[in-house]
Amino acid sequence: MTFPVVGMVGGGQLARMTHEAGIPLGIRFKLLSDTPQDSAAQVVSDVVIGDYRDLDTLRDFARGCDVITFDHEHVPTEHLRALEADGIVVRPGPDALVHAHDKGVMRARLSEIGAPCPRHRIVADPADVSAFAAEGDGFPVILKTVVGGYDGKGVWFVRSEADAADAFKAGVAVLAEEKVDFVRELAANVVRSPSDQAVAYPVVESIQVGGVCDTVIAPAPDLADALAGEAQELALRIASELGVVGHLAVELFETRDGRILVNELAMRPHNSGHWTQDGAITSQFANHVRAVLDLPLGDPRPRSKWTVMCNVLGGDYPDMYYAYLHCMARDPQLKIHMYGKDVKPGRKVGHVNTYGDDLADVRERARHAADYLRGTITE
Repeated sequence: MTFPVVGMVGGGQLARMTHEAGIPLGIRFKLLSDTPQDSAAQVVSDVVIGDYRDLDTLRDFARGCDVITFDHEHVPTEHLRALEADGIVVRPGPDALVHAHDKGVMRARLSEIGAPCPRHRIVADPADVSAFAAEGDGFPVILKTVVGGYDGKGVWFVRSEADAADAFKAGVAVLAEEKVDFVRELAANVVRSPSDQAVAYPVVESIQVGGVCDTVIAPAPDLADALAGEAQELALRIASELGVVGHLAVELFETRDGRILVNELAMRPHNSGHWTQDGAITSQFANHVRAVLDLPLGDPRPRSKWTVMCNVLGGDYPDMYYAYLHCMARDPQLKIHMYGKDVKPGRKVGHVNTYGDDLADVRERARHAADYLRGTITE
């Protein structure tokens, strides 16, 4: 066969949905997964079980792959450089991916290129946190581990020097950031290919609950056209300046004084782009596959006026399949995406997408379905 093999490092739901997007194109996937039970390992036929932190494992896995890509940012940068030195195509490459892997590197580079960011500094200990707070408006401040944090993990909301102690217990570098006075969180999703073609999806509103993405509204309601355009242009510029190949999510704060500030970067398909599976002409997953293979990118425009995504979190109700009867009968247009995960409280096990012309109706349908699947409502 002449169709390429995409090597995906990481076996989570992002890999599962990226694999799904490659099936219509005849793209073959090879997966490096932690366990056979991982979300993507259940559906990909060619699975290697191994530790992505081990260079020999990565080298063995890469044999027979035309390109390597990722569903997370945790592969050590030095390993990716070694793969490139071996002649293996890595997309996004280590020089780009390090900005999503290391928040300190990210902040330094974004500041260098003039991207708007919160005030920040690497801090050494709780006393240094106090000094950082005193340099601005005082406490509270936000502390983040430089590497390894996600979905609210590795993030602390600190109100005093004493509160800061926990952030240093893990023995990893800590980044301090000012607490931004924002009205909501936004996300600008773009995709860039090695040929420097790029597309931008509509800017979305991302609603967090407990540090975890709960709801995404596409496009962001009542967002001024000028600010939406600024966010898209910023994301495209970051993708170009950092040499990103594939999908880039730029998580943003919309401030009370009408500005946008960069919060986080993710160089892979992202929760804020799950709405594109059913709400865009070409999904983030399909465009990520196209980009890493340097194929022409697909149209990112929305299919409907509004699309809403709600994450389905695990609760005390494990029989989500039985709940399909109610959800599908109540809303024949509902799209359910489940990840094949065991149901555990607070764990992302799936998401739902709804779409239509009336935002209030679209939101209610998505919220009802997510809550019914979780078991927090029963009618």
